Amino acid sequence: MGTIYYGGSATPIHIEDRVLAHLKVVVATKLRRGESFTVSWQHPDGETRGRSTIWLHPSIPLRFVFDDPEPTELNRAWIEELAQSASTSGGIQLTEEQIESVEGDADNAPQTVAVADD
Repeated sequence: MGTIYYGGSATPIHIEDRVLAHLKVVVATKLRRGESFTVSWQHPDGETRGRSTIWLHPSIPLRFVFDDPEPTELNRAWIEELAQSASTSGGIQLTEEQIESVEGDADNAPQTVAVADD
């Protein structure tokens, strides 16, 4: 489980490493361009029921911490989907990753990777 430390908040935001790795690419790209946007997610099981949204701006300190020391393999399509949503008025809505099946695979159904596992 990775962590985002956002602004001066003492409350860390916990997000599964794979999701965080994809989010980090989009956030870094948008902030490098000087663009602001929101990121929203539903609270995972085991936390207070509800959802949260943060406003990301280049002037707000931000740190990503990953539990896994090895970088994850990235899904380009998912990064593009997140980047497109960052440019909308609703901002990024963290959802499950849709993994395309490999052609010729016996199981053609898409797989999903949970946003957060507790």
